Amino acid sequence: MKNKTGKVGRNEPCPCGSGKKYKKCCYEKEKANVSNYETLYRQKYNIILKKEKDIQGIRHAGKLAVEILDLVESKIKPGMKTDEINTLVHDYTLKKGAQPAPLNYRGFPKSTCVSVNEVICHGIPGERLINIGDIVNVDVTPILNGYYADANKTFFIGKPGSDARKIVNVAKACLKKGMSQVKPGNTIGDIGWAIQTYAEKKGCSVVREFIGHGVGFEFHEPPQIPHYGEKGEGLELLSGMVFTIEPMINLGSRFLHILADNWTAVTEDGSLSAQFEQTVLVTNKGFESLTPFDL
Repeated sequence: MKNKTGKVGRNEPCPCGSGKKYKKCCYEKEKANVSNYETLYRQKYNIILKKEKDIQGIRHAGKLAVEILDLVESKIKPGMKTDEINTLVHDYTLKKGAQPAPLNYRGFPKSTCVSVNEVICHGIPGERLINIGDIVNVDVTPILNGYYADANKTFFIGKPGSDARKIVNVAKACLKKGMSQVKPGNTIGDIGWAIQTYAEKKGCSVVREFIGHGVGFEFHEPPQIPHYGEKGEGLELLSGMVFTIEPMINLGSRFLHILADNWTAVTEDGSLSAQFEQTVLVTNKGFESLTPFDL
């Protein structure tokens, strides 16, 4: 029997049918299994399952990440330099008592990544002007009270053309498809499989060189989350895991090259690329986005 919270009461008959009370039967076994998995994942994979205090901290950082993206969306316009977006992100992050994780991370010189049209990711803000018809991805990661949350959106500038509308809509749907696979017992491969299947069905391609990642205590933690793969393969998802899903979807081929700045990744064929990202928590029943915005 389950109580109002949906859980079996400790003094209720055990669901396994043994005739014993739950607390004298499978309750202790289930507790031991959870503990064993937590230890295994930490020791073997360096994955730290987040506790409620940590989840709350990441949730607060995630709320700020969404606020920053909302600010960008309200201010971005034709004629802006990409560096002006960086200034918006940097100043607002500091105003809220946080720090921008990208700044000086492995030598990255700015507080956000701004990726326009054919730029897949890691675009360095600078003198490039934003024009009507462009698509612009802005990627933010605030550190608030020691916790990290990571999110990005791709924005239309003015009225989008048919190619721009297609790739943005496919990228958005890919994130939604990937998140739908997040629940205990599913695998990392299920996430990638759902994204790849949908993108390729729509005639688009999935970038493989850049992937999602664990986040929370650090900018990048285990596990790695590819946006392609086979159903049922990879690590099993456990409650308490926190990671990003951030599929980069190209209108043309999946291949890319890195510019001379050693950061900016662009499509090899010059086709458009779009991306959406959220930080997600695996819960007992499914998932919670810690950087929630509408898809």
